[in-house]
Amino acid sequence: MVELTEDKKSEFLLATHCHVCGKPFQPEDKRVRDHCHLTGHYRGPKIANDFEGGVDLLPLTKESYISFSKTVKKTQTDRKWDRYVKLRFVDSYKFLAASIETLASYLNRDKLRITRSEYADLSAEDLDLLTRKGVFPYEYVNGADKLRDTELPPREAFYSSLTDETASESDYEHATRVWRRFRVRDLGEYSDLYLKTDVLLLADIFENFRDACSASYGLDPAHYYTLPGYTWDAMLRYIGVSFELLTDIDIVLFVERGIRGGLSQCLLRYARANNRHVPTHDSSQPTTYLMYYDVNNLYGWAMSESLPYANFQWLDDPENFDATTVPTDSDVGYILEVDLEYPRDLHDAHADLSLCPTRDKPPGKRQEKLLATFYDKLRYVTHYRNLQQCLRLGMHLTRVRRVLRFAQSPWLRVYIELNTALRTRASNEFERNLYKLMNNAVFGKTMENVRDHVDPNFHSRSVFSENLVAIELRRLEVKFNKPIYVGMSILEMSKTRLYEFHYDYIVPLYRDCCRIAYTDTDSLIYSL
Repeated sequence: MVELTEDKKSEFLLATHCHVCGKPFQPEDKRVRDHCHLTGHYRGPKIANDFEGGVDLLPLTKESYISFSKTVKKTQTDRKWDRYVKLRFVDSYKFLAASIETLASYLNRDKLRITRSEYADLSAEDLDLLTRKGVFPYEYVNGADKLRDTELPPREAFYSSLTDETASESDYEHATRVWRRFRVRDLGEYSDLYLKTDVLLLADIFENFRDACSASYGLDPAHYYTLPGYTWDAMLRYIGVSFELLTDIDIVLFVERGIRGGLSQCLLRYARANNRHVPTHDSSQPTTYLMYYDVNNLYGWAMSESLPYANFQWLDDPENFDATTVPTDSDVGYILEVDLEYPRDLHDAHADLSLCPTRDKPPGKRQEKLLATFYDKLRYVTHYRNLQQCLRLGMHLTRVRRVLRFAQSPWLRVYIELNTALRTRASNEFERNLYKLMNNAVFGKTMENVRDHVDPNFHSRSVFSENLVAIELRRLEVKFNKPIYVGMSILEMSKTRLYEFHYDYIVPLYRDCCRIAYTDTDSLIYSL
């Protein structure tokens, strides 16, 4: 806001009416300086609009919200002008994507401070009963009268149509023990105990999460909405790297064309193991094994490599550029737009895992998928390290159309190594999983799709009730302010690791005796 002149300050202090609604100021009203949020110019005095009942949303869709805030009246205050407080509700699953039962199992009992304070008189055995995630007959309770049941419903009443399962015998036995041990009088009391324990456990889980994050990164996750947003800020604070903002729209669209997710495909409709380790072994048939290989910490490895951050510019003479001479750890990196030929003599050898997958629509489908084909690649945008690998494995480069040059370094490596070291020193499973998530979530933030953001332009509405309507707004303009060149490079380099394992290790070892049955982003299933 632009600083007020003495006349404007006097005008603000002496004002008797809100310049927005025209109502006179009351002694208990909180007066604020209304100003333009674009120019910063003062517009006039107004009443603060944090009125009781006001709701602010941060939605994903009209039905699903990342967060919402509600203004409520304070229960105690000595200041008439400070009567309201804004409560912000966030989804803990956006930070810790696991069930309460799983998260609670990671914590040592001495970390359950809130739960223990509420149940201070319980023995260790009784506390263990409560801290294990319970079960509740959600679909059985279809009315208030069911809460008056004086006995625990039979196990069949715990059936869930969502999962098409009922409570296991061990879960039902646990519910029975809780009912008896805590002398539960009816199902309503059991419901209260079930909900209270869930809330207390979640409070302990999130407070331990806050403690661990604050101690390790100096930032409180309670001020954030999601873990990717938190770990991104923690990374920036720890590393101090500055990203160049792309102002050339051609470069932005060029990099976007190179963003392709992980390859996932099924190559064998049916594969069966036949060896002495399986009960159905048939010695008259060839010996076969089914092997699953997973690349440990694939994105962690890619994030530790040299990544772009600044000095983006087009090369003037792309036709004479030789990408094969660029070292993998060079201070300068390249993204290229090339034409590639897939020689026919490679088709059989590469039948299981062809190079340079492309986004395209499969026959008869409307949605684009990542397809691994033997078609020649025209105007294919790729990282220089992927191009080096493709040429080494036999593809032919027919033309270099454009080359984008940039400064690169392994700037993210120190943050990845920090979390790896913290995970090694972690004293419990909760912290070990946290530091793993802190690495993985960084990658997601580099791939944030700003085209999905919305702003105040009407698109559609949903009427929930007579007094409640959700209105969806769509964006008329997009601000490309995310370092998508980092995410693009991570995705491309991660593919080289999988191709390297297959063509440089498995194929020379087994030759014609191996077939890929299935591939995923970071794993391969072989029939050997």
